[in-house]
Amino acid sequence: MINTMTNNQINLVKKTWMIFQKIDPVLVGDVFYEKLFTDRPSFRLMFKKSKQEQSKKLVEMLNYIVSHLDALDGVGHEIRELAVRHTQYGVEPTHYQSLGTALLWTLQQGLGSDWNEEVKEAWSSCYCMLSDAMIYRTETL
Repeated sequence: MINTMTNNQINLVKKTWMIFQKIDPVLVGDVFYEKLFTDRPSFRLMFKKSKQEQSKKLVEMLNYIVSHLDALDGVGHEIRELAVRHTQYGVEPTHYQSLGTALLWTLQQGLGSDWNEEVKEAWSSCYCMLSDAMIYRTETL
C-alpha cells in the first residue's frame, strides 16, 4: 500500500521547498551526496555523471515532485520512468531508506530554524509516498 499525505503536509512541503529552493542546487547536491556516500560508500559506484550534473537533476526531480504533490496520480508514468532508471542504475528497494535519510538530513541542514518535527513528518511522508510508488512500479515491471 502506498502512503498518502494530508493537505497540511502537502502545504508544509511546498512552503519549505520554496525556502529551500533559494539554495544553489550544486550545494544541495554536494551536501546530499556527501551524506549519502559517507553513510553508504558503495553507492558512489552507481553515479556515473558529474556531481554537478547529478546535483541539478536531484533538485529538478524534487521541483517536479513538489509541484505535483496535489495530483501525483497524474504523473504515474513519470514516476514509473524514474523508477525504471533507478533500477537500471542498480538501486534496489532496500536502498531507498538510505536515500531518504540523506534527503531528510540535507533538508534539515538547509532549512535550519524552519525545520521542526511537523516539517520532518511532512517531508518523511512525501518521501515515503514517492519511494513506495517507485518500489511498487519496479515490482510490477
